[in-house]
Amino acid sequence: MTRILITGAKGRMGQALLACAPQHPELTIAGTLDLGDDPRAVIDGADALVDFSVHTATPGLAALCAERGKAMVIGTTGHTEAERSEISNFKSQIPIVLASNFSTGVNTLFWLTRQAAEILGPGFDLEIVEMHHRMKKDAPSGTAKTLAEILAGVRRQQLSAVARHGRDGIVGERTASEIGIHSVRGGDVVGDHTVIFAAPGERLELTHKASSRATLAQGALRAAQWVVRQKPGLYDMLDVLGLK
Repeated sequence: MTRILITGAKGRMGQALLACAPQHPELTIAGTLDLGDDPRAVIDGADALVDFSVHTATPGLAALCAERGKAMVIGTTGHTEAERSEISNFKSQIPIVLASNFSTGVNTLFWLTRQAAEILGPGFDLEIVEMHHRMKKDAPSGTAKTLAEILAGVRRQQLSAVARHGRDGIVGERTASEIGIHSVRGGDVVGDHTVIFAAPGERLELTHKASSRATLAQGALRAAQWVVRQKPGLYDMLDVLGLK
């Protein structure tokens, strides 16, 4: 039996995790945390911490998990480079699954995006469009960032140098090297992501649409069961699904 502690338990993803957990008889909820709660009071009763809190809280939670020898699953997005670096520092002490999206379908999209970029080559323009509910605080989404990182990696580019976040005014012709990233917000959209490969005469689009947070919660719970059996290291959902 794997005992998990959920942070951000009152949020949308926290509620989805609690709703889906009974479908996993090999898991049990050891405790829940939200703003103002003390994780030190309950961490020892868990095998793994599943974090869907806020980006500023994750490094401290990772430090606590490393101190107490607890595995960690991180679904919180919006981390700065400094925060990601701080989290990564604990990979030599505990196993950590850090993923921008825990959906099996989205992680298949990651895999397909890499394959398509390698097959199509540099002759195709690359654009990413994502849409989420009006309450989402960060943009672009963590999933869109991961897709952009995959595309930049295939082309051996530094993403910060080629990313183009929207266009406005007389911006000139599109360069061959840039990767467009566009964020749309509205309504109650759980998450839509499209990767566009466009060339003269043809266009390929890879799209994933999530209609329920349950798909993300199921993946995160699957990751929690998996991570407790791993050696210290930094993993992602592709590792959990065996797609690497």
